[in-house]
Amino acid sequence: MSDINQEKKSKWELVIGLEVHCQILSKSKLFSSSSTTFGEEPNANVSFIDCALPGVLPVPNKFCIEQAVKTGLALNGTINNVSYFDRKHYFYPDLPFGYQITQFYKPVMENGSLNIDLADGTAKVIHIERLHIEQDAGKLLHDHHPSKSFVDLNRAGVGLMEIVSSPDLRSKEEVATYLNNLRTLLRYLGTCDGNMEEGSMRCDINISVRKSGEPFRTRVEVKNVNSIRFIQQAIEFEFNQQVETWESGKEVIQETKLFNSSTGQTYSLRSKEDAGGYRYMRDPDLLPLKLDDSYIENIKNNLPELPHEKKIRFLQEYKLNNYEATLLTSEKEYADYFELAILKDNLEIRDAKNVASWITTNLFAFLNKDGIKITSSKISASRLGKLIDITENGLISGKIAKDVFEIMWSNNKDPEEIVNENNLQQITDTGEIESLIDAIIVNNQAKVLEIQSGKEKLLGWFVGQVMKESQGKANPDLVNSLLRKKILE
Repeated sequence: MSDINQEKKSKWELVIGLEVHCQILSKSKLFSSSSTTFGEEPNANVSFIDCALPGVLPVPNKFCIEQAVKTGLALNGTINNVSYFDRKHYFYPDLPFGYQITQFYKPVMENGSLNIDLADGTAKVIHIERLHIEQDAGKLLHDHHPSKSFVDLNRAGVGLMEIVSSPDLRSKEEVATYLNNLRTLLRYLGTCDGNMEEGSMRCDINISVRKSGEPFRTRVEVKNVNSIRFIQQAIEFEFNQQVETWESGKEVIQETKLFNSSTGQTYSLRSKEDAGGYRYMRDPDLLPLKLDDSYIENIKNNLPELPHEKKIRFLQEYKLNNYEATLLTSEKEYADYFELAILKDNLEIRDAKNVASWITTNLFAFLNKDGIKITSSKISASRLGKLIDITENGLISGKIAKDVFEIMWSNNKDPEEIVNENNLQQITDTGEIESLIDAIIVNNQAKVLEIQSGKEKLLGWFVGQVMKESQGKANPDLVNSLLRKKILE
């Protein structure tokens, strides 16, 4: 874009609200006992209710309701003692009933919030207008026949939580942070796995632009985007397009769009319907959802430690820095591994900073290289802790510890066993180290004279030579001490 366009763009502000569809982590669907297992053969997980045969009646899945209440409480929301199921009418081949069972007039949760930490170090509260429960539709398969489309109802009737934010987000970066934080929260709760690639977390993006201080302008909705990268691309494209539209003297039309990941552009699907277009009505087949205070309180009292709570505890209890605490609490499995690794057999605590460093550098590097999750790590938390112990007690050097780590990753052996088998014990015998130092000094008299004339940085070169000759097994502190004594004293 030209400088003029950039100047124009700088006068406009993005306004973004998100509707995040989160598949409820449950073995069965919202109103039927059909399985929710992902990846089954088309139409393998379909009951009479899912395919809307005449005379069938939906029965709410109690566990799905509990999962939604748990999520609503974790989002600091108000759980309504009475909520209702409604019918949202629209006609599509993968929606057998011709309507979707959802909660429009009275959702299960309202007035929640989620705190996010911004890149500049400040925090921002994103308000959550509502969380409502609804059933998912099926999907159409267009690549099985050159001229026909097929319907797969495996997903039809799967329980969803739709989490609707206020239009509080002002950049694609804030959106990414919000979605990552929300996904982390859901995973901690065990209410949604957050696997966007499998469609179990999808996002509708409501985007508008305005000049500073103005009321909100017309918004555009981009439907069903299941990648944070694609969401950011869609926001960027819409921002540029809407600014150009307003700047040219035209008006943005309220409409629903889809995102094309191949082109990075959005395109119109239909003009935006208002609520009347869906002909919402109370579902006559479903009684009001009544939750008493004791039920809600019981779920609240059994909430797990949430990500922001765990992060604060890691900062205070283990004295980690903000980066370490943020990274280690970004996934529940990371935090669990860390807390197992710092705990010794006698229940004493290892040096938390050292353990955090090993996990966030060495372990994460190997996990990324092999493309596996920490739950499939080839080195258990207890064995990593043992490796740290034998390094700290001087059995092996820090350099050798990294070699042992690599061997552990390949053969899953105990670190001490590897050290003994490969004769990797650290050399702490003063006489043995002195003999190595003496030989190197004799062969490098010119460098010795340079050090003695003031170039003490060259001592590092001598340390490196000694470590090389000892194959990394000499105790570095002892090497440093003996070198200073022999050259400088």
